[in-house]
Amino acid sequence: MYCKAFVAFGCIAIGLVEAANWPFDVTTLASPDGSIRAKFVSFGATLTELWVKDRKGRLRDVVLGYDDNSNLLTDPAHPVFNPVVGRYANRIKNGTFSIPITKLPQPDGPNVYHIPTNDHDGQVTLHGGIYGWDRRNWTIVSRSPTSVTFKHVDNADEGFPGVVTVFATHTVSNGGTLHTEVHATATQKTPIMLTQHIYWNLDAFQDGTTTILNHTLKIPASRVVTLDGNSVPNGKFTPVSGTPFDFNTAQQIGARWDQTLGLCSDVCQGYDHGWVYDRPFGQAVDSAGVTSKERPGASLWSDKSGIKVDISTNQPLSQIYTAFWLDTPRKAVHGGPSLNYSRWSAVAIEQEGYLDAINTPEWGVDQIYDPARPFAWSSTYHFSTIP
Repeated sequence: MYCKAFVAFGCIAIGLVEAANWPFDVTTLASPDGSIRAKFVSFGATLTELWVKDRKGRLRDVVLGYDDNSNLLTDPAHPVFNPVVGRYANRIKNGTFSIPITKLPQPDGPNVYHIPTNDHDGQVTLHGGIYGWDRRNWTIVSRSPTSVTFKHVDNADEGFPGVVTVFATHTVSNGGTLHTEVHATATQKTPIMLTQHIYWNLDAFQDGTTTILNHTLKIPASRVVTLDGNSVPNGKFTPVSGTPFDFNTAQQIGARWDQTLGLCSDVCQGYDHGWVYDRPFGQAVDSAGVTSKERPGASLWSDKSGIKVDISTNQPLSQIYTAFWLDTPRKAVHGGPSLNYSRWSAVAIEQEGYLDAINTPEWGVDQIYDPARPFAWSSTYHFSTIP
């Protein structure tokens, strides 16, 4: 057995049993009925391909990615193509927090933590820091023709307190279903909030389509999280009624596009916001480790391909990002590599907790976990076709 070093995730022992732990080895899952096929790599426990059937019964790869999966490591744009993102997804204001949580930054001390900033000119930590879980090599601990489980041990990386051990299991099943669940345990009090950062294009760039503006989106949510100029919550919520945020009634993503200029930043057009689901959600686990019940969340479909995905989750919020900053070569199956994925060519629908709740105590949201309180995340993506 020998060791090979990789940037960002250190040393990996490669032997007969551990050969599948190479970061870009592909694991292929397929449902027995042929309705869905998925591919994953250990780097970030990342989904690299997802093939589902359109209304004519033809398979299409509906997620973005690379032909060369090693680009997940080296891409300077860091688009976060379809990994498990943690230890804390989305944004942390000023890259700092304290335990117990507070509204205002506290003087440096034993319970005040600083995470490397990597967004908004050094004013924000995004998706767990410079080398979050999406930039780490996970270990395959089990797999079958329809399921794979990855493990990662976060040894107080990026300045977070304590060690977190996390397992992510991806499963495909008959009827066009992908299910992902994540369980994490911590050695001491620490924030945990994660997501699966999938970029969807249900047309798969076929038939001359290039954007998701004609995709239809439905979100059962009457509020979005109100953001400041750095896309960080200010502690308030905005009612969606009468605004371009209202997707309670299904709308094309681009239906009110002229009203979205400046919503996600001073220069951005489109969405990068958190919709709070109206139905109650929770992350509790019982003594047997069973997660809270999933409930219906967002739905997305394309009238052109006929593909629809319905998402259910145990998370309280859905972050919708319409990929304004995307500029990366496409997979060959999507017409690349001479063509790029560009702004609005995909939509990320991230099932997660309240963003930056660890700096927003007025919400009363507890995202601090410890040995007596494990973390559980689950989401199910059910694919079907519309006439």
